[in-house]
Amino acid sequence: MQNLTTKKVFTVSELTDAIKFTLEPAFNNIEVQGEISNLKRQSSGHYYFSLKDKSSQISSVLFRGNSLKLQKPLKDGDQITAKGELSVYAPRGNYQLIIREIQHTGVGTLLLKLHELKEHLKQLGWLDKDLKKSLPKFPKKIGIITSPTGAVIQDILHVLGRRFLGCHLILNPVKVQGEGAKEEIAQAIDDFNRFNLVDVIIVGRGGGSLEDLWAFNEKIVAEAIYKSEIPIISAVGHETDYSISDLVADIRAPTPSAAAEIVIGEQEHILEYLQQAKQRLYGTFVPRVKHARQRLNDIQKYPVLSRGYALFATKLQSLDEMQEKYLSSIKYFFLHKKEQFRHVNQRLKAFNPILQLHQSKDRLFSYKKQLDLSIKTQMNKTKIVFDKNKYQSLALEKIQAVIKEKKIRLENLLQMFKAIDPKNLLSKGYSILFSEKDHSIILSSKNLKKNDSFYALTKDGKIYAQVKEIKSEGLDG
Repeated sequence: MQNLTTKKVFTVSELTDAIKFTLEPAFNNIEVQGEISNLKRQSSGHYYFSLKDKSSQISSVLFRGNSLKLQKPLKDGDQITAKGELSVYAPRGNYQLIIREIQHTGVGTLLLKLHELKEHLKQLGWLDKDLKKSLPKFPKKIGIITSPTGAVIQDILHVLGRRFLGCHLILNPVKVQGEGAKEEIAQAIDDFNRFNLVDVIIVGRGGGSLEDLWAFNEKIVAEAIYKSEIPIISAVGHETDYSISDLVADIRAPTPSAAAEIVIGEQEHILEYLQQAKQRLYGTFVPRVKHARQRLNDIQKYPVLSRGYALFATKLQSLDEMQEKYLSSIKYFFLHKKEQFRHVNQRLKAFNPILQLHQSKDRLFSYKKQLDLSIKTQMNKTKIVFDKNKYQSLALEKIQAVIKEKKIRLENLLQMFKAIDPKNLLSKGYSILFSEKDHSIILSSKNLKKNDSFYALTKDGKIYAQVKEIKSEGLDG
């Protein structure tokens, strides 16, 4: 030891060994009183924690063999008296208390304070389950109050990103431990409510000692959660950690990842139900569709169905025959009407006054020639000398009488034509009906049907109308 203390330069190992050889013999059987904090139990059965008082703390370890003598499980906040020895752990260069025996002496200061606040809030009614708000089934905006650099936000993003349900995340970054943490957490909750930014809020942080989680055990945070109009999920620490924020919040999540699962749980449940319903529908209808398709394929194998014309050949031929028959009937109808029109036109030409005048003139000329010839013949027979002027006068009188007779007949014909002229009929109150579709004369009510359009020709214009009703009635006389 003298050689070590007189050396001017030490290696790290030499200095650590010197400290170890100095401390361990001097503190090989001691008792230390303090409060358990930051307790961890490894799968090997060893306990690691800090033993602290108001101003100091020391790392401690209780190995599995010594832990079997515990009268009750250890937890953060327990006041104990530990018996053991001081040890220097060279790999990390720190000293720790190796505990052989533990005696419980009471509840720690922080646990006592936590219990008192819990009872106070219970009296205020802040822990009543009837006041808990329900989470929205389909949240679109989720507010997160935590450290921007911690593992909590990454865990939440991982869960929501894996589901990718279209949620919009808003992070309000805060301190989660240390001075000012409680004020920032409370202010973040108030901000989300004041501006109505989100549908649900997740407040949380990762695991740690009771001191690390203490910001979530403060009344100011509890009051902000209680007054929040927006539902809040508290996810502080690990599953075994309970805080005041967990008790006041609408829902407590064991971990931040679980909080993300809870906030979209209803939506996930509905989507899962829809997926199951989809599978049931597929399971029900796909076999039916396959069966129906098979039946359809079997039916199509019949010759009468494999060739579509086999079903409609007879009908198609009947339609062709009917078409030909109707076309022939229509053609015959128009030819007959054309022939009638030709006869009527010829008859009208026969009653043309100018033509009749020419015919009468021709006949008069023929009569005159016959008369002259007759007179000349008679004179040759009798050889009588006669007065030429006298006979000419007689012939002229006869011609004028014939012309007068023809004129009277012509006037009678003109009067008859005027009587049957359609325009004269229209002036007497009659009208002629025409089809608006093809402008043909309507001779019978059978030429029309309901809603057909037609027009009536009167003496001074046309009247357009539409068929409202058809009544077939016979006319007497």
